[in-house]
Amino acid sequence: MNLRQKYNIPNNAVITIAGTVGVGKSTITNALAEALNFRTSFEKVDSNPYLEKFYNDFSRWSFHLQIYFLAERFKEQKRIFEYGGGFIQDRSIYEDTGIFAKMHYDKGNMSQIDFENYTSLFEAMVMTPYFPHPDLLIYLEGSFEDVLARIKERGRPMEQQTPVSYWEEMHARYENWIDQFNACPVLRLNINDYDLKSNNDSIEPIIERISYFLEQTRHLRK
Repeated sequence: MNLRQKYNIPNNAVITIAGTVGVGKSTITNALAEALNFRTSFEKVDSNPYLEKFYNDFSRWSFHLQIYFLAERFKEQKRIFEYGGGFIQDRSIYEDTGIFAKMHYDKGNMSQIDFENYTSLFEAMVMTPYFPHPDLLIYLEGSFEDVLARIKERGRPMEQQTPVSYWEEMHARYENWIDQFNACPVLRLNINDYDLKSNNDSIEPIIERISYFLEQTRHLRK
């Protein structure tokens, strides 16, 4: 008996992982998919035609970039549900507007009219009963100090060159966003409560919590 059967996780469940940079979204996505025999869904960065342009000129390309992300994530969400579910998804569609588009606007890199048009489009496409929302959003949380230590530990050059103040602001924005998020059920996991890199068995208590949470929120998904 595998862990999905042991804890009665539905075959068609769709679970999305959210959280700021460095909390371990990809690690837990892969670990959960392997334990539950689910597919994974990752963001396709390499084929993004706006990303390089955006890094060279934030204000010129922020709106285009966010529209591209919205379209791609919408298509991916549609694909996941056409498959019949059974997916672990790295990053949610909701973070695009709640975190990144709002940050571009607040920093003056997106005009008010572009931000309003983007938000209106997002709400019309996503925040409706017709959009296939995930069964569960797992939010990975930790103190800013713990998250920053993980960013430094993995040593990605672009991240090491980014000012600490940026990561601090991103962490605060995520914390504010999740406190107001209600588009689907949320399970909050503290990143210090498990260690998937050195202890593979620590995935089982997480799946047990997922099972309990899915059962408790089942009536919300009908």
